[in-house]
Amino acid sequence: MVVKVGFVKIGNIGSAPMIELLLDERAEREDIEVRVITTGAKMDVEQALEITKKMVDYKPDFVIATSPNATLPGPSKVREVLKDAEIPMIVISDSPAKKATKQIEELGQGYMIVEADPMIGARREFLDPIEMALFNADLIKVLSVTGVFNILTSEMNKIIDASKRGEKPDLPRIVINKEMAVTASGLQNPYARVKAMAAYEITRRVADMSVEGCFMVKEWERYTALVAASHEMLRTAALLADEAREIEKNNDSVLRMPHYDDGMVMQKRKLIEKPRKLEE
Repeated sequence: MVVKVGFVKIGNIGSAPMIELLLDERAEREDIEVRVITTGAKMDVEQALEITKKMVDYKPDFVIATSPNATLPGPSKVREVLKDAEIPMIVISDSPAKKATKQIEELGQGYMIVEADPMIGARREFLDPIEMALFNADLIKVLSVTGVFNILTSEMNKIIDASKRGEKPDLPRIVINKEMAVTASGLQNPYARVKAMAAYEITRRVADMSVEGCFMVKEWERYTALVAASHEMLRTAALLADEAREIEKNNDSVLRMPHYDDGMVMQKRKLIEKPRKLEE
């Protein structure tokens, strides 16, 4: 059976650019078919409704919906439409989405909230396309090394496996904090783990300074400095994440979990060894 997986992206968060690629890193899986529909940077209700209706027409087995702040009208409209269409869905969002968890649960839907997926420093005096791209590059590194992407991938694969068996999927309802993330990271060296934990926690706190600079401070000189400082925090977190992975490389113990063609997750530690299926 081929499982049809839909991704609806409303605006952007750090988890969004790579999310569908996490399921098929070598473009060789034969058990899934993927469609991605996005509003780009915008989060308008009208655009959200338009693309979600297109996703319903695709008739996916389940949908992953990514957005900043899932309490906003655009992301909320996505949930309503998919609920009416009786399509299972999982929300992936950032810390402000914690306020929407009760509503999501009442709709019978799932969620994965990433605390370390902070708001960007969106002030015109500071943010241009290159700064935006660098912010996301640093954030993707943190989410990769600290274990967040491992959790997202694992939970999506569980739903795919249930769908292949013809079972109703057990939708995740989790808030990913620093300890949960690092536990899933596969990092073995204790110094690598604490560096990853520090990277996660710094990244979580980036949001505080970005929000202050974007919404609370009115003097342009002050808010420009604040949002620039938030990006420097994230750059530091990315360097810590890089150091954590380098420690694992030095120990020849980097955890690699490639997908086999049928979707089976394989595993290896040493660079020069073949990956094995997890049940072996």
